[in-house]
Amino acid sequence: MIALSSSLHQIFCVNGFQELVSTPFYGEVNAMYWTRELKGDFAEIVNKVELNGNMSELSEEQLSSLQLSADGQLARDIILNDLKALKAHGAAPILNLIRCYDRDDNVPFFPTDVYSFHVDRSPIPTDTFLCTYYGDSSEIVPNAEATQKIHIPEIRTQLKKLYAGPDEGFEAFLTEHFFDLHYQAKPTARNVSLGLGHLWRLAIDHPELPVPPCIHRAPVEKSGQTRLLLIC
Repeated sequence: MIALSSSLHQIFCVNGFQELVSTPFYGEVNAMYWTRELKGDFAEIVNKVELNGNMSELSEEQLSSLQLSADGQLARDIILNDLKALKAHGAAPILNLIRCYDRDDNVPFFPTDVYSFHVDRSPIPTDTFLCTYYGDSSEIVPNAEATQKIHIPEIRTQLKKLYAGPDEGFEAFLTEHFFDLHYQAKPTARNVSLGLGHLWRLAIDHPELPVPPCIHRAPVEKSGQTRLLLIC
C-alpha cells in the first residue's frame, strides 16, 4: 500500500470541485482527486444512526434531522455541500453506511463482489465519484500492475468448464456474468489507498472514453469502524 503523496502517472490531483469535474482524463490519467483535509466530527454522524443490517443508505432528510454537536454539524454541512455539488453536475450521489458488503460465493474461484479489484461499466459515458468520510477507504491499483482475470490461463480454463457451452458464446457469457470486469493485482503491485475526505473521480469502462477504466476495490474492513461513503 502506498500513500497519495507517492507519484503514479495515472493519478492527477486538483484543488477544487469545478477543476475535478471539468478536467478531462488524458494519457494514462484515469483517476483524479480533489485533495482535502476535512474538519468536523464524521464519527458522530455514524454513531447517531442506527444501522439495521450491514449496509444502509442515509438520505439527506435523515442526515439533516440528526441532532449534532457543532463539530458534527460542520461534518454534515460538508457532506450536504458535496451532495448538492454532485447533483448540480448531473450525478446521482448516495450516502452509505457500511459495516461490510455482501460476499459473492456463487463461483468460489471467481468472486465478483466489490472486494475484488474491478472496473465500473455504464451504457453512457460518465464517471464514478466517491469519497470516504469515515472508516476504511477504497483502493486503486495501476492498470499496468493488474491482469484481467479472464485472461489468466488457469482461471480462463475454469470459466470454460463453468460455461460448458459453444465456443462462440463464451465471450458473451463472461460479459453477462461480469467476469470481464475483474482484475488480479500482480505480486509487485502498488495498491493506493484513496484516503479520507478526498473526493475522487474515476474513469469507467465505456468505448467513448479516451483512457482505460480505473481499477479499484472496496477495502476489507480491518478497523471495525462503520464506513461513511459517498458514491455515484
